[in-house]
Amino acid sequence: MRIILLGTGTPNPSLKRMSSGYLVETEQDILLFDHGPGAFHRLMESGIDPVRITYLFFSHLHYDHCLDYARLVLTRWEQGAGKIPELKVYGPSYVETMTTGLFGEGGVFDPDLTARTQLEPSIQTYISRGGTPPRKRPMPQVEAIQDGYVVEEKKWRVEVIEVPHGQPHLESFGFRLDTPEGSFAYSGDAGYSEAFVRLIQGCDVLVHMCHYISGTEPGPEWIKGSAGHMEAARIAHEGKARNLVISHIPDQMDLPGVRERLISEMSQIFKGNIFWGEDLIEIPVTDPQPLKHTG
Repeated sequence: MRIILLGTGTPNPSLKRMSSGYLVETEQDILLFDHGPGAFHRLMESGIDPVRITYLFFSHLHYDHCLDYARLVLTRWEQGAGKIPELKVYGPSYVETMTTGLFGEGGVFDPDLTARTQLEPSIQTYISRGGTPPRKRPMPQVEAIQDGYVVEEKKWRVEVIEVPHGQPHLESFGFRLDTPEGSFAYSGDAGYSEAFVRLIQGCDVLVHMCHYISGTEPGPEWIKGSAGHMEAARIAHEGKARNLVISHIPDQMDLPGVRERLISEMSQIFKGNIFWGEDLIEIPVTDPQPLKHTG
């Protein structure tokens, strides 16, 4: 089981941190959790071919969690040449409307897809990649999720829980993935939630959003739908997580000295391993181990 952080930033433009995106490779499949702007670029940098991605889970539909969806779908479709299954997508109910609006007849990419499925040079390119005409449009297999939803395959299981963020305008969810190799939990964007704490009990790796230094939030409504560093530590502690990964990191706390102080404060509550998320780092399911000293 491999866990790679593709995007650990916020909606703010950044060359250091792309927006939210997390990759989990199991023995059977490669799953993505959110795919915000820049996450696809990090996916390529990770060395994993996009055609190998099999499942995508959306926590909610703020653009910093879903903007690279179109790029992922179109790249898989173009490079897969009809030889790979459609991407399986799980998320809020509006994902179905969004998918049709992007790839369906009369949708955003209708002129492009019409050309690529009808122009002779495009068809020849399709054949050269191993495809057999006629060429179909991409149409991911989308399923709407809700609180308590479960996706189960032969060697993994994902549980879904509703979390507080953006309601009533957005549906927002957190996830837990269990495999024979370990467990992974992802908060999406969320404030404290007893239901989420129950979901993540004993998980190996928890990725939790951390959108401000606790005590500096602009107003009380922020606390309901977002977590600061101490809230994330409390959730990891109460959930008995083994490893806590801080992500969705704003410029406010992403400074030398500041981040070390925040980790120290968090460690007073959460006694497990704390990772300050960075794009493209791989998170171990077990305890991190130092390299052998070579002198």
